[in-house]
Parts: sequence; structure tokens; C-alpha cells
Amino acid sequence: MKTASVTEMGSDFAGYLKASEQGPVVVTRNGKPVAVLLRTGNPDDLERLLMGHSPKLQSILEAARKRFRAGEGIPHDAFWKEVEAENAVRLKKRSGARKNGRTKDPS
Repeated sequence: MKTASVTEMGSDFAGYLKASEQGPVVVTRNGKPVAVLLRTGNPDDLERLLMGHSPKLQSILEAARKRFRAGEGIPHDAFWKEVEAENAVRLKKRSGARKNGRTKDPS
């Protein structure tokens, strides 16, 4: 793991960007860490990273955890049955739509 000051990053950003391919680069200001430069291997990695720092998503997850702890969750099998049922409805709706978005004439 490399460490660089804000000034160093500014003078050789391309070099530190290349260094981030090998591992995180910690950016410091006055000797204290303020940021990290990370390589993203693919769009999924970036999406996970951004979602992990989303205050809105974190509040949704915390509310779900509280409900689960209070016994308001649903069993694993029931959850997946609901997901499959919703997916079946979506597929059915899609198969009934034409390219122009209109549904087929039932007559």
C-alpha cells in the first residue's frame, strides 16, 4: 500500500493512478489520511463500492435489520418464492408487449 500527500498526488496523479492497480493509495493531508485511491476491476466493483457508501441504502438496510431482529422477517424459502412469483409476472408482461410497447390484440 502506497501513501502520498495531496501535493504529491497533484504533481504525479498519473503515476499514483498506475500505482493503484497494485493496491490502494492512501492520500494524506498534514500527515493524516483523507482519501484512498482504489482500482476498480469492473463496473460491478464500482457499483458495490458506491452502494456501500450510500446513506440512503444504509438506512434502508438498517431498517430491515431492525425489523428482522424484531421477528418481522420472512423465512428464506418464502422470500425466494415471492421473488420467483414477481419475476414470473414480469416475464408474462414482457411477452405480451410488442416492440412498439403496445400489447397484442387478444382477438
